[in-house]
Formats: sequence, C-alpha cells, structure tokens
Amino acid sequence: MIQDIAQYKGQTAVVTGGAGFVASHLVDRLLTDGLKVVALDNFVTGNRANIAHLADHPDFRFIEHDVSEPYSIDGDVAFVFHMASPASPIDYVEIPVDTLKAGSYASHHALELAKEKGATYLVASTSEVYGDPEIHPQPEGYWGNVNSIGVRSCYDEAKRYAEAVTMAYHRAHGVDTKIVRIFNTYGPRMRLDDGRVVPAFIGQALRGEPMTIFGDGKQTRSFCYVSDLVEGIWRLARSNFHEPVNCGNPHEMSIGEFAEAIARICEVELKVEDRPLPPDDPKVRKPDISRAKEVLDWEPKVSFDEGIRETIAFFKGVLEPV
Repeated sequence: MIQDIAQYKGQTAVVTGGAGFVASHLVDRLLTDGLKVVALDNFVTGNRANIAHLADHPDFRFIEHDVSEPYSIDGDVAFVFHMASPASPIDYVEIPVDTLKAGSYASHHALELAKEKGATYLVASTSEVYGDPEIHPQPEGYWGNVNSIGVRSCYDEAKRYAEAVTMAYHRAHGVDTKIVRIFNTYGPRMRLDDGRVVPAFIGQALRGEPMTIFGDGKQTRSFCYVSDLVEGIWRLARSNFHEPVNCGNPHEMSIGEFAEAIARICEVELKVEDRPLPPDDPKVRKPDISRAKEVLDWEPKVSFDEGIRETIAFFKGVLEPV
C-alpha cells in the first residue's frame, strides 16, 4: 500500500547529497508535493547549480556538510533520504575512501537520525551490488558477482554495506527502512565530465568528437529517465515494503546502439574511438522490475527519445552558455 501524499504536506524530509544529480530532482519533487526539505551536501561531487533555483524557497534549507561526519537536525523529521555518494567510475578511482565513507559512516549517521526522529529511512543503493551479473535480467533475490578488492569495489561494497546496515537498523531498532536499487539513470543536471556513458557520448557528439567505446560495444545498459526514477523512489518511501526494490528501465540496449542513437538525435556523423574494457565492467545490466510493478505499481513512462532530447538540450546549455 502506498500512503497518500497529502498526509505528508508540511512535514520535513532530510536529503543527504541534496545537490547531486538524482537527489536534487528528488528535492524538487518533495517541495512540489508540499513537504519541507533540509538538504545536506559537501560538494565533493554535488553541484551548487543543481539547487541554486531553490535559494529563496521558503520550505527549503541547505546545510553544507560532509555527512560522513556527525550532524543533527532540529525539529520533527518524517523522512531521511540517504542519497549521498560518489556515483561514477571516475569518482571511484579518484576518491575511493570518500566513496566508502558515504556507504558506511554516512549511512550510520543518517540511520541514527531516522531512529532518533522516528522517521522513514530510504537509502539509494545501486545495480552495482549485482556486480558483473551471471543472471540476466537481475532480480532483487540475486546476490551478485562482485570483486570485493577490484577497482570498483569501493563503490560496490560501500553500497552492499549500506544495504546491510539498513536492514540491521530495521531488525534491531525497528526503523522503517527502504532500499532502492537504482539502475542507470540519466537526465538534466548530470555532470558532463563524470565518466558515465550518457554525458560522455552527448558531450562528445555535441563537440564533434569521436565517441569513446570501451570493449566491443556489445555490453548492455538500461537507461531510466530521472523523473521516472524519482517517482519510484517517492512511492517506495511511502510504502510499507522493506526489502530492496529495483528501479530502472528494462529497455536494454548495447553501448554501440546507444552511440548510434545519440548520433542520430544530435544529427551528427557517428565517429568512434575504441578503448579496452575497464576491469570488472559489467557485460550486461537490465533490471527485473516485477517487484516494483507489484509493490509500487510503478514502471517507467518516459520514452528513450523523449528523455534523451531533454538531456541533450540541458547539455547544449552547459556547453553553449547564453
């Protein structure tokens, strides 16, 4: 059962990593639905521009803080959304310890806040908990195939730990917890230089550069538009379900097909630069969203072409400021 939004109007939600890509869109949605929002971020990977439009919003408060360090929030809190974490392969390599802290220390602090306030807690986990999967598509019951000491392990294991500590607080302390496993998501406010395939290919196409394809380009991904993801997250937070739920778009395409689509929509000639596949890079990635359909009555609505056109328009503004 999904609780009606109206009952939460005027209540407070805390969003860690609130200046990040997905989290800033979640902040917007919560404010639109009548909640008050306190967002925290230290701008390691977040962007001030993502929340600049909220500077004068009467129901929005921002605290610049590293949430892997202790913090407190005054007053009642209805929801704690732990969204803070580096989330791109470039970040894993450059700030692996910060990435691990976001899943460990920061999770403890956010869970303690939820426990203290009697709030609902939702953690943003990831499809990376499945590693390089041996089951396709990936259901929530699959335990994964993860290299615990590989170059991606700081992210994979941070998120796996974040899930474990979330369930521990639920079982030991009765905290109302939710776990969303986020698959590849795209849309406005992504960082152009974050190393993920959507901004990489769009940026390269708009600059007239070859698109960098790692490996043979046959590895697959499934791309979900950010507004669809936020809808799933918000529904999960208002549900009575406590086990992990996949949120992503099951429409699967190869990286080569994705490059062709970006070239077509950007109306440029497809040029490709081949590079070796990075270590532990998943060969396939596609969510089984049966649970989300059943529990949340949720599935993606935004078509690939519609979402990509919105994303390209955003990046044109970034590359060509008025």
